[in-house]
Amino acid sequence: MKVTYVKTQLQALVNISKIVTIHYYEFDRNFSFGGESHDFWEMVYVDKGTVLVKSEREELVLGQGDVIFHKPNEFHAIRAYNSEPNFFVISFVSHSPAMTFFKKYHTMLDQRLRPFISAIIKEAEATFTIPKNEPMLTQLVKKENAILGGEQFIKTYLEQLLILLLRDIHNISELKVFPSKESMEHHLISCIQEYLETNVEKEFKMAAVCAHVGYSKSYLYRLFHEQTGTTIAAYRTELRVKRAKQLIRENRLNFSQISDRLSFDNPQYFSRVFKRVTGMSPSEFKETLSLE
Repeated sequence: MKVTYVKTQLQALVNISKIVTIHYYEFDRNFSFGGESHDFWEMVYVDKGTVLVKSEREELVLGQGDVIFHKPNEFHAIRAYNSEPNFFVISFVSHSPAMTFFKKYHTMLDQRLRPFISAIIKEAEATFTIPKNEPMLTQLVKKENAILGGEQFIKTYLEQLLILLLRDIHNISELKVFPSKESMEHHLISCIQEYLETNVEKEFKMAAVCAHVGYSKSYLYRLFHEQTGTTIAAYRTELRVKRAKQLIRENRLNFSQISDRLSFDNPQYFSRVFKRVTGMSPSEFKETLSLE
């Protein structure tokens, strides 16, 4: 007997696409970091002592067990506060809509959640070379003898921690405003479009889009078509032609160079695609510019 099975698409509430830095600091009471801002998330957990954290919105004294999040592009600074503090910092990239709830979030981490911090530190130390007390670490370097699966454990431990925190937020405040299916799908489409626009001059790989947003290729293809009425490939083609028109207006590159810059197979293919989208060849389009 032939049985039809339905494959359930799993929805990710939180997806971490990249880890930027991981630190564990043991500083004296004179420690002070003047501050920075960057285009990714940062989480700070105080393991011992107290620190003064300054952000765009407030100054807070955090003690043992406290955790705070800094949203992308938010200025933040930290210094020791009447103690010799130990604290853990992890920075990461996530485009998940649910991360909105961490924009102004700090709390004392529940005892049941603290082992996640220890687990992340353990996996990080077995996977990457992490200099001690180096505030300006800008890149993680993987060890030659890195433990098997360490990177994935760091990702999954952090995602589990964030999901459990979100559950606590929901239970405590009885929020009714967690992202709906519709709002999450809208956000997902926006992330795809933003990624395509940012990388319009790069070679296209759907696997990179999937990694960026944390969903499967088949799901993204279907969702994008349902929400926009067009395909991801067609949307990207429109973006490439739009960029080509801009480059033609700038008049610094010839058609062959533009074709190469936008990753078309060859200038002839570029010309055919350009004409299909605009109704005129690149040469004809350039001629219209002289009439403006």
